[in-house]
Amino acid sequence: MRTTPHNSPAGRRRWRRIGAAVTATAALLLTGLTTATHAQATPAASAKVTWTRSCALPRHTGEMACNALRVTGGRTAFQQQHGIPPRAADSSTPSGYGPSDLQDAYGLASAAASNGTGRTIAIVDAYDDPNAESDLAAYRSHYGLPACTGANGCFKKVGQTGSTTSLPAPNSGWAAEISLDLDMASAICPNCHILLVEAKSATMTNLGTAVNEAVNLGARYVSNSYGGGESSSDATYDSSYFNHPGVAITVSAGDGGYGAEYPAASKYVTAVGGTRLSASSTTRGWTESVWRTSSTEGTGSGCSAYDAKPAWQTDTGCAKRMIADVSAVADPATGVSVYDTYGADGQGWATYGGTSASAPIIASVYALAGTPSSGSYPAKFPYANTSALNDVTTGTNGTCATSYFCTARTGYDGPTGWGTPNGVGAFTG
Repeated sequence: MRTTPHNSPAGRRRWRRIGAAVTATAALLLTGLTTATHAQATPAASAKVTWTRSCALPRHTGEMACNALRVTGGRTAFQQQHGIPPRAADSSTPSGYGPSDLQDAYGLASAAASNGTGRTIAIVDAYDDPNAESDLAAYRSHYGLPACTGANGCFKKVGQTGSTTSLPAPNSGWAAEISLDLDMASAICPNCHILLVEAKSATMTNLGTAVNEAVNLGARYVSNSYGGGESSSDATYDSSYFNHPGVAITVSAGDGGYGAEYPAASKYVTAVGGTRLSASSTTRGWTESVWRTSSTEGTGSGCSAYDAKPAWQTDTGCAKRMIADVSAVADPATGVSVYDTYGADGQGWATYGGTSASAPIIASVYALAGTPSSGSYPAKFPYANTSALNDVTTGTNGTCATSYFCTARTGYDGPTGWGTPNGVGAFTG
């Protein structure tokens, strides 16, 4: 979703176009299903990966969209790396990166094996996924991860008021988002407990209420894989929902290319950008660049129109909050494996991308790193530990007047922040 501020002339034109498009396809979009697909070249120039957006676009100010993109065809980087035929839509076979790939890429294998016990990662999404627990069990079983169920106390699902029985209506698109988030938390921190908090709708008010409930229930790591256009209400949302000292709150930077989204623009959260992750012959064994498919498809970034700049953010080109802080894999062509069986999107194994993948990955790295210090804002931790990150220095997510807002460079840049995890050192404090 492109995120030009909707109160600007360009933003108003864009949101009118979105509104018209959604109205024309309301019956389809309200179930989280879209037919539009997008294509990006995989590392082999002749191979193409196509995907579809999981969630409906917002219809009104204050509504959010999830940032999950489901691969529908082509040959992913994982398939090319392992010589697997191009059958990305084959629901019986994983076709994206799994836990061992992600842990290796981000230097987390040792921490994932030994850390996380007793720590709870909260996943905040809209609507209900009736199959969340069983799909999570299938993912973890396939990859040999410890069981995480309601029965053993590892997994819990509640509505935004904390009720385990009064849950929102189900939604296929958001169920896919939920599966993606749960699976990424499992892949990075298999010893962590997982709390799924389901908002009754995709408004910022309800999602924010769910964030508060996650914190009330004891989660110190809260992942949010959604976003929408900025507005003059953002400062109120900041103070009402995201000002939780001592809690690491991560938010997707968006999938619409260059442009700022909220709540990634909140000064209290870690804004997470997206990269293209591929195996390489380097010492690290992996290489990353800014994820971009086209002018309207790629990681979000940009200078907020409303949110104040946090004290620890010192780039000089943006007077307000700059997005992002850090990043992780998000390109669908180099996407991650997810198991989902609910609704039209839920056909078993699929590969997903979008910054919906990167936000729970980073939340889970915070969980591996340890409990944030009392009174701290964990968004500032990477700024004090930049040497413990993989600096992403190539790629762009669009066109901008100030180069680093949309173009990678050595050190800090908008699309990838300070970089991607290289162990847990950048996420402690």
